[in-house]
Amino acid sequence: MDISAFSALVFLPFVVPICIYVAFSDMRDMRIPNHMVILLFVVFALVGLIALPFDVYGWRYLHMVVVLIAGIALNAGGVMGAGDAKFAAAAAPLVHVGDLRLLVALFAANLLAAFVTHRIGKHSRLKTIAPHWKSWTHPKFPMGLALGGTLAIYLGLGAVFGR
Repeated sequence: MDISAFSALVFLPFVVPICIYVAFSDMRDMRIPNHMVILLFVVFALVGLIALPFDVYGWRYLHMVVVLIAGIALNAGGVMGAGDAKFAAAAAPLVHVGDLRLLVALFAANLLAAFVTHRIGKHSRLKTIAPHWKSWTHPKFPMGLALGGTLAIYLGLGAVFGR
């Protein structure tokens, strides 16, 4: 992996709770709260100063802009929700561009696993534990489950296998 183990390890304890909350809130309410997207951005803005060399830190903001523009286009086309697009944009600076192919493969595997798990959970006792979750009856999939999981797994792998 091209991400440094140091930067992944520094980001990990701040980002994982955000990812868990995003996955939970998207399953519960079918929305990713804006304050969590802002918090993820603030984590990058503050922790990134410690975790990354300054020149790399500055260029990572470009990742956010590119992903935000792509997310807006995908949202306009009805492919992705606005919260998903904003979360992906806020998460983009945390990803090393050299790991993009790995991240796409990780996202694909995580999306499949999250989808299957969510659909199985819908027909299990979990539904009786959380009957009020909108994702059980909503026709669309709570993508925050896959997006948050992918970011958390990526940083975890980066902490172990990063350069």
